[in-house]
Amino acid sequence: MSEPLVLGIESSCDETGVGIVRGRTLLTNTVSSSMDEHVRFGGVVPEVASRAHVQAIGPAIASACETAEVELADIDAVAVTAGPGLSGALMVGVGAAKGLAAALNRPLYGVNHLAAHVAVDLVAEDIDGLTTPTTIALLVSGGHTEILRIGDVVDDIELLGATIDDAAGEAFDKTARLLGLNYPGGPNISKAALGLLDGTGVPGDRNAVKFPRGLAKKQDLRDPERRYNFSFSGLKTAALREVTKAETLGADLRVADIAAGFEDAVVDVLVTKTLLAAADTGINHVVLGGGVAANTHLREVLTVRCAEAGVTLRVPPLALCTDNGAMVAALGAELVSRGIGPSDLSFAAVSSLDVDHVLV
Repeated sequence: MSEPLVLGIESSCDETGVGIVRGRTLLTNTVSSSMDEHVRFGGVVPEVASRAHVQAIGPAIASACETAEVELADIDAVAVTAGPGLSGALMVGVGAAKGLAAALNRPLYGVNHLAAHVAVDLVAEDIDGLTTPTTIALLVSGGHTEILRIGDVVDDIELLGATIDDAAGEAFDKTARLLGLNYPGGPNISKAALGLLDGTGVPGDRNAVKFPRGLAKKQDLRDPERRYNFSFSGLKTAALREVTKAETLGADLRVADIAAGFEDAVVDVLVTKTLLAAADTGINHVVLGGGVAANTHLREVLTVRCAEAGVTLRVPPLALCTDNGAMVAALGAELVSRGIGPSDLSFAAVSSLDVDHVLV
């Protein structure tokens, strides 16, 4: 089937996404977020997210079909995120997709959330397909921080490095809470770093606080087990130490300085290790994905350092970087187009699904 019409469902965390693609043409990308419901908790609450998915999934499917001007009966296949993610949230999406596929008598593809983040570039309007087999992917989100080598988005994905503790997004959220900033932490730390939350408009000094660069010392970079891996727990501890010191000494605490230094430390390590992976593998193309790809400082630093290293950089449109149904539909359509058989309807949601397990 050269241009299959595929509906994709994403429900791995706090966003209910439904996307519809025809081959490599994106028809709609409908997203319903429960982010506002998690603000008072300072982070995503799995039970709250699951209930929000239950309420949003039906209207999201109806809205996507209306926007794409298609009927459910026109759909050739259904794709859904099978993992990784929050178990309860995944089960809502998987259950809805199974019911839809059974009712329509259409094939169902349970796909990998991380592989889908890369595959979304297949349907981005401003690019002619994903650049492979020469791609290093940096995926940075609330729950994942990983460097991948992409030979083929369907059957050749290799995990080169990942975080050994918190993901970058989680570190942003937890540090924001320490600084008295609301969830989601990433955007608010960025605003604080620019001096937009203290009424001054004066950007923070990124060198005022010397934050550690986790697993980035020379001995770490020489160690094959640590060279591409990340650790952000020390950053949180350093931020706590600065806050505690200011409170103990009664000193003025400029949140903008801490936010700027923290953000710079995270970005520095992400970029350094990504370019190391590119250099070591001889791959001169990098793709950035995940919700943290919206971070302006990350995009700016990665752009400059990739250019200095002679590496081309691809960042999909922001709407396609965060969790969304379009990326799931894109990967599903690629599987269908290649004649790869669907998943068995008995498959389960897998919260810790490995990245090289593209089809469940």
